[in-house]
Amino acid sequence: MQPLLRFGRDFELDPGTYQLRRAGRAIKLERIPMDILLLLAAERSRVVGREEIAEQVWGKDVCVDVDNSINGAIRKIRQALRDDPEQPRYIQTVTGRGYRFIATIAPEETPAEAATPIPTPEIVEPVPVDEQTTLPAAPPTSEADATPARSRPWWPVALIVALVLIAGAGLLWWRRSNSHATPRGPVRLAVLPFQNLTGDPGQDYFSDGFTEEMITQLGALDPQHLAVIARTSVTPYKDNPAPLTRIAHDLGVQYVLEGSVRRDANRVRVTAQLIPVREQTPVWSKEYDHDPQDLLVVQSEISRAIAKEIQSTLGARNVLVAHAGPRLSPQEYEAYDLYLKGRYLWSKRTPEDLKGAVSWFQQAIALDPNYAPAYAGLADSYAIMSAYGDVPTNQYIPLARAAAQKALQLDDSLAEAHTSLALIAQNYDWDWKTAEKEYRRAIELNPNYATAHHWLAECLAYQGRFDEALAESERARQLDPLSLIIATDNGAIYYFARQYDRAISRFKTVLDVDPSVGRAHLIVDAYVEQGKYADALAAIQRWRPTAADSWRWAMLAYVYGKSGDKTKALEALAELEKITHDATVDHSPVFDQAYSGIGDKDVWLDWLEEAVRQHNTVPTAFKVDPRYDPLRNEPRFQKLLRDAGFDNNSK
Repeated sequence: MQPLLRFGRDFELDPGTYQLRRAGRAIKLERIPMDILLLLAAERSRVVGREEIAEQVWGKDVCVDVDNSINGAIRKIRQALRDDPEQPRYIQTVTGRGYRFIATIAPEETPAEAATPIPTPEIVEPVPVDEQTTLPAAPPTSEADATPARSRPWWPVALIVALVLIAGAGLLWWRRSNSHATPRGPVRLAVLPFQNLTGDPGQDYFSDGFTEEMITQLGALDPQHLAVIARTSVTPYKDNPAPLTRIAHDLGVQYVLEGSVRRDANRVRVTAQLIPVREQTPVWSKEYDHDPQDLLVVQSEISRAIAKEIQSTLGARNVLVAHAGPRLSPQEYEAYDLYLKGRYLWSKRTPEDLKGAVSWFQQAIALDPNYAPAYAGLADSYAIMSAYGDVPTNQYIPLARAAAQKALQLDDSLAEAHTSLALIAQNYDWDWKTAEKEYRRAIELNPNYATAHHWLAECLAYQGRFDEALAESERARQLDPLSLIIATDNGAIYYFARQYDRAISRFKTVLDVDPSVGRAHLIVDAYVEQGKYADALAAIQRWRPTAADSWRWAMLAYVYGKSGDKTKALEALAELEKITHDATVDHSPVFDQAYSGIGDKDVWLDWLEEAVRQHNTVPTAFKVDPRYDPLRNEPRFQKLLRDAGFDNNSK
C-alpha cells in the first residue's frame, strides 16, 4: 500500500484513495493535475522535466497540446494548494527545465482507519448570503429568557432552518445556472503573451507581435459586447506568470486566451486555448501547423473559434463575426515580419529603440510600399520622438504627419493612423476640433483601442471639459488597467480640475510602482497648490535618482520661489542656467517651470512665447494648468492663449 504523504500545515496526499485532502476534507482535483501532483511528490526534491511529465501522464507519441496542458494542470495544482508561483511553498518552477516538489514530507504513517477509507466531503464554495437576508435569531443566553427544551415549540426553528436551506440552495442554483448568462456590460477578455518556444530570445518580437495582432483581431469582433485588454496590461505576465484568479482580479476579465508560438524557416506552429476564469478549464484548444505565409489565416481561425465559444455568453442576439484572413505572399510576409520588429521596439519608448523602430518600419515600406500598418507605425514613432528623444518638435512632426496621411490614403480604417493624426493636431497644430474629430473616428473604428480613449481624455481635459475627460480616462483604464501612463494622466486631469487630493492619490499610486514616471511628478505642483511645500520638496528628493538634472533644478526653483525662499530659488535657477547652454535643445519647458515660482512675469512670458515658437507641448496646458493663474489677466498671456487655439475652437 502506498504511504500517505503529509506536508504543509494540514495537507494530505493519499495515493491509495487518489485524494488530496486539507484538514481531513477532500479537495476536488481533476485527473491530469492529480497525476502530475502525484508524480512530482513521488520525485520530491528532483526537477521533473516537461518531457518526462508528458510521457508519464499521457504516454509516448500521444498527440496533445502538451505545453498548454501542463501549464493549465500546474495552475490548478497551485490553486488547490493555495501556492504562489512567485514565492512557492510546494511547487517550484525551474525555468527551462521543469518543476520540483519542494515541500517537506512528514514522517510516513498509515493510520489504522486507512484500511477502510471513509469518503470525505469535497470542499465546496460557501453559498454567499445577501446583505438583506434575515438570519435566524441567536438562541437566548440568559436563564430567564430560556424556554425549557421539553416545552419549546420545535416547528418554528425547523421552519426557519428549512427556509434558509431552500433559499441557500436556490441562490446556489441561480449562480450556477447563470454562470454563462449575459453579463452586465461587455465580456472582458485578456490575451496573455504567447510563449516563444523557439528557445531563441531574438524571436520574442514574433511571439509578442502575434499577441498584439490577436488583441487587435479579437478587439474588432464586436467592441460593444467584447472588450479586449490592451497589450501593455498583459505584458507584465510574460515574465511573471500569475494564477488566473489574480489575473482576473487585476484585469477584471471573464476569459483568458493563452498559447505559444514556435517558428522555423518553413513552418509556424501555434497553440491556443480559451479559459473561462470562473471554471478554469479550457472550453476550446487547438494546435495549428502552417506555412509562415498562413499566419494571418491562423489568427483569423483562432478569432472565429473564440467568437463561437463566447457566443453563448453574449447571448444569441449578439453575433460575432471574424473574417477570414488572407494568405500572404513571401514578400508580404517579410514586410509583416519587419513591421512586428518595429512595433516591438516602438513599445519600449526609449530614444534608441524609437530610432530602431523607424528603421524597421522603413525597411517594411521599402519591401511593400502599399503596406499601410508600416506607415502607421512610422507615424507613431515620429509623433513621440520629440517627447522622448530631446529633439526639436518640428524636426519629426512633419514626417509623422506625412506618414499618417499616407497610411490613411492606403487604408482609411486604421485607428492607429487616425490617432497619430489627432496627436499631431493636438500637440503641434493646437487644432482642437480636428484632434477631437480624429480621436473619435479612431474610437469609432476600434472602440477597444485604449490609446485613443487615453489621448482623447487628455485633449478634452486641456479644453477644460473635465467630466467628459474623466469618462474617457476611465474607459482607457478599463481597457488597459495596469498602464501607468493612463493612471498618471487620470491624476493630471484631477490636477487641472483643481481636485488636488484626488490627483495626489493617483500620482502616489503610480510613483509607488515606478518612481521614474516623469509626468507623475505633477504631484509636486499639486502639493504647491495646497501650500504643502515640505511635501513638494520631499517628492523632488525622491525623484532625484531618476530625474534629469535640469528638471530637478527647475522644480527646486519653482517650489522655493512659491514658498517664499527667494535666495534658494535664485540659487536653483543659477544651477539650471549652468547646465542649459546647448542652443540646439529647446529649454523652454524647464524655464517655464522655474519662472512660475520665481515670479518674474516678463521673463516667464518670454519663455512661454519661445514655447509657442517651438511648437512644443507646453502651450497645450495654458487654459487649465493652475500654475498659469497669475498670468491670466496679462495681455501677453491672453494672446498666447489665442495662439494655442483656446478661443472659439474650445468650449
